[in-house]
Amino acid sequence: MRILFMGTPEFAVASLKRLVEDGHEICGVFTQPDKPKNRGHKLTPSPVKEYAISQGLAVYQPQKMRDGEALAIVRELAPELIVVAAYGKILPEEILQTPPYGSINVHSSLLPKYRGAAPINWAILDGEAETGVSIMYMAKELDAGDVILQKTTPIGPEEDAQGLTLRLAALGAEALAEAVAALKAGTAERTPQDHSRMTYASMLSKEMSPVDWTRSAHAISCQIRGLIPWPCASTEAITGQPMKLFAASETGEQTSAKAGTVLAAGKQGIDVACGDGKVLRLTEIQAQGGKRMSAAAYLLGHPIEC
Repeated sequence: MRILFMGTPEFAVASLKRLVEDGHEICGVFTQPDKPKNRGHKLTPSPVKEYAISQGLAVYQPQKMRDGEALAIVRELAPELIVVAAYGKILPEEILQTPPYGSINVHSSLLPKYRGAAPINWAILDGEAETGVSIMYMAKELDAGDVILQKTTPIGPEEDAQGLTLRLAALGAEALAEAVAALKAGTAERTPQDHSRMTYASMLSKEMSPVDWTRSAHAISCQIRGLIPWPCASTEAITGQPMKLFAASETGEQTSAKAGTVLAAGKQGIDVACGDGKVLRLTEIQAQGGKRMSAAAYLLGHPIEC
């Protein structure tokens, strides 16, 4: 099938790669414009652009989608199908309706739950036991189109958003391959979403970082895992200085100590009392001005009295 692909981050690369490997004709790739990165502010291409160039695919990076230029490119490319995966731009209806097979999206949640910008993070933040991917027809309203198919997967008890993103990228590519084959064969299902069950996954912010130790150990664990790799959970309860938290485990131990009290600090990590009387063990941290490291490595140079 002749496909126009639209995507930007690493998550989208798996889907584009699968389309290439399945032998589809990728007539073009839309991705976000190169952005300045690091201290030198050097313009850096998106992961999708890097992969597309490595495959000799034509890359387009329109600044806007509603000034007519993007629509003209799409019409000139004449795709049979548009596939979108974490592109990061809203597509006008004129573009969505151009291909004869329509436009479909690879979304990293079990729609109608977690429409929006950060579905993977919010599934973990909310303590969900499972999540998945949805392949859906694109509609005017954000992530509200009819679903072609879904695949589910459990969320590991210590799995963070970064690791889950990698797994969902692979699962999304698999689901996409099945959906495109079904579209071509004329057997693709079209299931309307139950809009009454819709939840929204808003963008993350730095205001979500500070840990409130009066919450349960499980809730704090979800916060730490859900905010990886950005903005990261943080606390000043350990040393009195800001510290980022990258990994933790629920020990299952009980304590009567005040929430936020450091109970132990050693080779296994830093044990902290939580509001539900349970203990959370911090195992990977980053002190202000320092590097990300295991809690045990940090303690070698910064012992903590309990």
